[in-house]
Amino acid sequence: MARKRILFIGGSLNMTRMTHAVGCHLWDEFDCWFSPFYSDGLYDILASNSDLLDFTILGGNFRRQTDAYLNLHNLPIDYRGQAREYDLYVATTDLYVPKNLRDKPFILIQEGMTDPEGFMYHLVRRFKLPRYLASTSTNGLSNQYRYFCVGSEGYRDFFIRKGVKQEKLIVTGIPNYDNCAAYLDNDFPLRDYVLVATSDARETYKFDNRKKFLRRVVEIADGRPIVFKLHPNEKFERAIREIHEVVGEVPIYTDGNTDHMIANCQALICQYSTVVYTGIALNKEVHSYFDLEMLKRLAPMQNGGTSGRNIARVCRHILLGEPVRWEEFLTHDPA
Repeated sequence: MARKRILFIGGSLNMTRMTHAVGCHLWDEFDCWFSPFYSDGLYDILASNSDLLDFTILGGNFRRQTDAYLNLHNLPIDYRGQAREYDLYVATTDLYVPKNLRDKPFILIQEGMTDPEGFMYHLVRRFKLPRYLASTSTNGLSNQYRYFCVGSEGYRDFFIRKGVKQEKLIVTGIPNYDNCAAYLDNDFPLRDYVLVATSDARETYKFDNRKKFLRRVVEIADGRPIVFKLHPNEKFERAIREIHEVVGEVPIYTDGNTDHMIANCQALICQYSTVVYTGIALNKEVHSYFDLEMLKRLAPMQNGGTSGRNIARVCRHILLGEPVRWEEFLTHDPA
């Protein structure tokens, strides 16, 4: 009997690592293939022939990092799923659902926190505009997936409030954010500083008063050493110049393991970044544009790094035609 096939669709490096964390529990039983994120029609043409979409997961640093990761780990690649038919698709965003996913079983994994529900969010919901116009605030709202695997019971309630069908939500935990204690074992050389994790808001056409934010960083640090970790999608030259103008000469990292930097810090300052959950899990002093009490309610469960295995079990149930019961995936003590 022919083995069933699964296509895992990445995006940013974080998204691609998530799909790998699921696939590694399935490739002994099923044929698993991987692809960078892709689109159709005009967006595919623009992504393939210009740099106009380099600020998205279709191109630029996001695509380069995904390609490098897939090659580094020798993962089998079938770009766009063009070489074969698949029995199941697994992705970490539904802001745009490629055509070849729309009539096939499709599992969605929560990639991280979602953007605030601003004006564009309500405009998109009211007039049924393309979801990607409201960025990640509309993640999970396509209703085109079989199941949506989320990071916590808090997020399950959060997405139900947004209108996601309760029976489609499964609390599995999410890879990369489910075993933050492991990040304490690292070789990052610095200790006891205030870490600032910036965002790519400007690069994705959102408002960001960066100089005001930097002045606030100086206030919060209150004389403590400051270290910056820039978002990989930022324009580094501009960001570094602004930091030097407002904060002065401080360590600035454009790459490296952000989680290890958080593990070694005294305090973490974020804008709109999912890495805030690493700080919360490690009981760090945390500052964010989001309400901290809300973030603590939403924080992904810490299940010892078993989220990838949990999501793989959902995939296996679907491929074998078995029922999925969301209660079986609660591998932690509910708060």
